[in-house]
Amino acid sequence: MTRARSRNTHPGHGPRRRGRRLLGIFTALLLLAGGGYAALSLRGGGAKQDDPQVTAARKPLTAFLAAWAEHDAKGAASHTDTPDNAASLLTSVLTNLKPSKTTLVSGDGRRKEDGKVLFPFSVAMQVPGAGEVTWRSRAEVNRTSGTWKVEFTSPMIHPELSPGQTLALKSDGARAKVLDSRGRPLEAASLVGVVDPVSGKGTSGLEARYDKVLSGGRTAGKSLVVADRQSGRAVKNLGPAARAEGRPVRTTIDPRIQKAAADAVAEVENNAAIVAINPRNGHILAAVNRPGGLNRALEGRYPPGSTFKVVTTAALLKGGTRLTDSAACPKFAHVNGQRFENQKQFSLPAGSTFTDVFAQSCNTYFVNARGRLSSTDLRDAALAFGIGGTWDVGTTTYDGSVPATTSDNDKAAATIGQARVQASPLVMASIAATVKNGTFSQPVLVPDAVKKKFTAPAALGAEVTGQLRELMRATVTSGSAHALRELPGSPHAKTGTAEFGTGKPPRTHAWMIGYQGDSDLAWAVLLEDGGSGGADAGPVAARFLRNLAR
Repeated sequence: MTRARSRNTHPGHGPRRRGRRLLGIFTALLLLAGGGYAALSLRGGGAKQDDPQVTAARKPLTAFLAAWAEHDAKGAASHTDTPDNAASLLTSVLTNLKPSKTTLVSGDGRRKEDGKVLFPFSVAMQVPGAGEVTWRSRAEVNRTSGTWKVEFTSPMIHPELSPGQTLALKSDGARAKVLDSRGRPLEAASLVGVVDPVSGKGTSGLEARYDKVLSGGRTAGKSLVVADRQSGRAVKNLGPAARAEGRPVRTTIDPRIQKAAADAVAEVENNAAIVAINPRNGHILAAVNRPGGLNRALEGRYPPGSTFKVVTTAALLKGGTRLTDSAACPKFAHVNGQRFENQKQFSLPAGSTFTDVFAQSCNTYFVNARGRLSSTDLRDAALAFGIGGTWDVGTTTYDGSVPATTSDNDKAAATIGQARVQASPLVMASIAATVKNGTFSQPVLVPDAVKKKFTAPAALGAEVTGQLRELMRATVTSGSAHALRELPGSPHAKTGTAEFGTGKPPRTHAWMIGYQGDSDLAWAVLLEDGGSGGADAGPVAARFLRNLAR
């Protein structure tokens, strides 16, 4: 060592100058290989760099940093003592940050007492969404089995990293909120959706649909964080970020009604949904899903079963049927070899009226009444309830389907909300709202986002509206919606038990729809695979209305 220092005190020594020239050429080639986005700078000179151990150790470090600057994780890792681990972490960092340019600057090396050589270096990355992020670190280079290798550790990549962690980007928290009708943060997870904790982007629900509005439409507003590699959860912030300039998204959800609905299904074991609407303006006051995830309240597609008899009845009333007409309700009805029956095969006595068969939800009457309906009558009647149009609600919805019937059996099943008739809880709540209001008012969740409401091309008319109101009230006072009979507010309702699947006996969804006679509230309750409309959906609807009355 002493001899080496003595020789190097003569600047004109030939071999030493050649060595420096070769190192300079190697460094220049590395810089040219950067392709315009990577940069590497090596600082050296002085007595420390003349140590042949330091000089030898610098070569793998130079190659490691050059490959990192080129965003070549595997290439960089090949110069470390644990290539697989190094490649894994570097790949994770580069994938998460997606730097457009990386600059690495190494400092003077120093030989330690254990024979390893320590090099400081700095990292500067141009990161979309966060600007330039920089940090300083240190690398140790060790000779094992005669070969110098960079010792890989997580803190070598960034001093704040521990094993099992990586670098990532996180929103700075300035994202605007989804609000309820009172201007408070909306407490409805299945509506609001999810924001990715690392990228800060909305990935579902209203957070995804209005991501640009809530975030300000900018890629800035992110900061460097340490994140757990398994969960992706940010565990430590490493720097500030520019604040985003997002705007809140205000919905029509009434927090009191939303909570009443959520509490009503809190102990329900089946998948369930409740939707509540203001009949006058279509504002969606509550949309509850249990469990969360799928927004079945607004997007679900189900056979509505006997709740659809409100539409069938509108078609029959327009055709001349009267509430006092005699109406037979046998146990069974047969159509081209297909048997239809009432729930639990009930029948009604002779002398029953149309009001009775509606209130008791007699399937066989409606099946046998199919001859009074053309193949398009149900489709046309549904238009008065908004079904058949595309609704501009401010979020994704399923707006129902009532196609023209194609056969006698198809028509028979459609009269009782089966076959190809499909609806969401939102559609069924809107049917009840239309009866209450007298005309269809398209549902709305985010008023500021609605460009053009769908207007129904047909109307129920005052006479049909009045008759439907009378029938839905009778269903509560003397029919299958008796679970609401003692409740205040003059509830009007219709039950539904909708068959689905190919099981024998078939499995059924439980429905109840209705509205309050003394207030602007219409609603729908759905229990997937939930049994009977009256016996199972009815008590849930009753809990909802009781919760509101408190």
